[in-house]
Amino acid sequence: MSKIEVNKLQTLTGHNDCIYALVEGCDPRFFYTGAGDGMVVEWDLDHPKDGKLIARLPHSVYALAVDPIRNLLFIGHNFEGIHVIDLNAGKEIWSLKLTDQAIFDIKVFGDEVYIGTGDGVLIVLDITTKTIRKHIKLGSKSIRVMSLAKDKRQLAVGLSDHTIKVLDLSDNFHPVANLTGHSNSVFALSYSPDESILVSAGRDARLKFWETDKYSLLESIVAHMYAINYLYFKEDGNLLVTCSMDKSIKVWDATERILLKVIDKARNAGHGTSINKVIWSSYHQHVISVSDDRTISIWQIDEN
Repeated sequence: MSKIEVNKLQTLTGHNDCIYALVEGCDPRFFYTGAGDGMVVEWDLDHPKDGKLIARLPHSVYALAVDPIRNLLFIGHNFEGIHVIDLNAGKEIWSLKLTDQAIFDIKVFGDEVYIGTGDGVLIVLDITTKTIRKHIKLGSKSIRVMSLAKDKRQLAVGLSDHTIKVLDLSDNFHPVANLTGHSNSVFALSYSPDESILVSAGRDARLKFWETDKYSLLESIVAHMYAINYLYFKEDGNLLVTCSMDKSIKVWDATERILLKVIDKARNAGHGTSINKVIWSSYHQHVISVSDDRTISIWQIDEN
């Protein structure tokens, strides 16, 4: 079993409200945060103290997504729609009024953007024509999180009705599976890098591992004390991180499905309140976390 060593490298400040959104840039040296203050900030891992404001919106930002083909950043603007930032120019180039609901997650695949809304509708947007291709009603409650299996051409969608819907992107969003293992809202969802496993978590504080051939449940783990807000695989697929309302980050062996490390305030000068997002950056393999405490933490996590 790996021994995990944790070193906190940076605490970054600048947001004036809870930070809800976090995404790695097209160039992984950069990452982006969005918060309840409506600000979207670009951060440079080589110069992390120098955050650069790239958008200021009237409502909270829960969702961000990058388009690596066009070097664009999609911002989910609650109760409005999306704003699109050209990252080369550092400015907004277009926006669309799409919904009067909250936007909890956005994913980009090829020429399409998938937008999950608070009323259970998946909006499919054509990037090239800037038009809505379709609305897909997946449930009566919020779409909270999505994950793409690009090789399998499948989209997994976690909802507040406790279910996970898997859709076939090559067959007009035909349903592939409806997973009903959780007892509360699904907040966290990710395919492993090789797409053989789908991992889900949420308000029931359980971490569930599903194989992706038939989407049968492999294991269910009581993983945190309170809601699990997000999870993210390391690039090689061997490890994953979870973050929770219980103020902790946990590092897991993704193959053995066992806990390796707990990162919290007492042991590691971690966050003081709910941790909303965490990513395992492919740039220097640093872990980045954001919290209701309005701070961003950058962690070095080494396996010995």
